[in-house]
Amino acid sequence: MVNKIWGFFIIVGIVFSIITGKTDIINTEILSSTKTSLDMILKILPVMGLWLGIMNIASKSGLLAKFSKLISPILIKIFPDIPKNHESISYISSNIVANMFGLGNAATPFGLKAMKSLQELNPKKDEATRSMITFLVINTCGLTIIPTTVISLRMLYGSDNPTFILLPCIVVTFVSLVLGLIVDRILATRYKK
Repeated sequence: MVNKIWGFFIIVGIVFSIITGKTDIINTEILSSTKTSLDMILKILPVMGLWLGIMNIASKSGLLAKFSKLISPILIKIFPDIPKNHESISYISSNIVANMFGLGNAATPFGLKAMKSLQELNPKKDEATRSMITFLVINTCGLTIIPTTVISLRMLYGSDNPTFILLPCIVVTFVSLVLGLIVDRILATRYKK
């Protein structure tokens, strides 16, 4: 669906530039945006590589598992439908910890494994379970402690204080997580009735 929306925008932009006689602007923008994109990738790649490497070290050393065990008791209360020692709890906690450090790319495989594991518990394979919906809410809210990608972008564009956003990010993502879980609980209890 998103591809169709972007395709529509691109076609409308090209048609509009032809109608207004400004096709040279489209050519200039295409060439300059590819250069800007490449520059951004080349500047962000080392920072992302550093943080992914740190997460890999944390995973291999057992630090990620300790963080996951630390939040597992909370997750058991949030996900009462999941059996206590089910593998999906560890996948969900690993996904949350990776998102907390602003590593959405590293969190994605854990999220996919968690959803696959939750689908195995699902009696109605064509409907999302309450646990799947709750996980999606948590994942979408994305509680972040260190927004590495945003800090990298701020560094890339010459911010005087790229880490200034740490506290606002923590507050905003925490508030969105709490509100998301409250709405999830309200809708889940209404759905049961």
